[in-house]
Amino acid sequence: MSLIQSPNTIVMVRPWKFCSNPETSDDNAFQKISSLTKSNTAFNAKEEFNEVVRVLESKTIKVHIFDDFGEKDTPDSVFPNNWFSTHPGGHIAIYPMFSLSRRRERRQDIIEMLKSEYRVQDVIDFSGLEWDNLFLEGTGAMVLDHINRIAYTAKSNRSSEIILERFCSIFHYEPMAFDTEDENGKTVYHTNVMMSIGTKYALICLNMINDDKRRAEVKSRLEESGRVVIDLSFAQINNFAGNTLELTGLNGKKYLVISKVAYESLHSSEIEILSKMVETIPISIPTIELAGGSVRCMMAGIHLSKRK
Repeated sequence: MSLIQSPNTIVMVRPWKFCSNPETSDDNAFQKISSLTKSNTAFNAKEEFNEVVRVLESKTIKVHIFDDFGEKDTPDSVFPNNWFSTHPGGHIAIYPMFSLSRRRERRQDIIEMLKSEYRVQDVIDFSGLEWDNLFLEGTGAMVLDHINRIAYTAKSNRSSEIILERFCSIFHYEPMAFDTEDENGKTVYHTNVMMSIGTKYALICLNMINDDKRRAEVKSRLEESGRVVIDLSFAQINNFAGNTLELTGLNGKKYLVISKVAYESLHSSEIEILSKMVETIPISIPTIELAGGSVRCMMAGIHLSKRK
């Protein structure tokens, strides 16, 4: 049960030509422009990536690393969780992406590695729905409660309810979609910037769910699952406190991977609550966060059985 929500293996993509993607800035309020040169921005992002890997591996978390040398002009490739996900029973999903540049991130070599090292029964490819202007950007668009089979989804142009229903039907999740607004009245572009679900807790900005009834329903479902609900503020979300991922080390320990700026936005009482359930790992990635995502977006969890 412990690995269902919290995998011990992930895929990460090392960026060599990272930058904040101008194609995605219209609806991503978290993006910022770098004051550094292109080459310095790319260099810093690669060094931050390497440090994340170093820290995770020191905690006995297995990391499959792929390099993106930038030949295809894929500035957001460091965030692979948006274009594929894996699921117990040997299932992989491939997703339709809103931005043209992000569609180029999909890589057959990653899928082939998963097939060769893990038991893969089928690959469900939703990407053809891009031609119908329908998009569902993986575990950015959906935050999955793998234990209770619920797909929490903030409605946006990157999370089609039509594909969400198809995904849930095929992968046996219950869809739980809701409308959102940030403090400026803007729709939240990805669910995983406003909420994160661990084995025993959930981090979420409930005030971003703008319908009172739906907000109460989401909170109730999280509490019914037995989790402690930590309600984050708008300011904490702006510092990526919702963009975290719980992983399990090969040593059996649970770790909450969080960026340094996100960790520093948490109150001491919240840190104390989390410390009773998980070891928190703050990692500094200020350059990568310029692209509007944080550490959770960098990690695609592997929920597949290893081949003998």
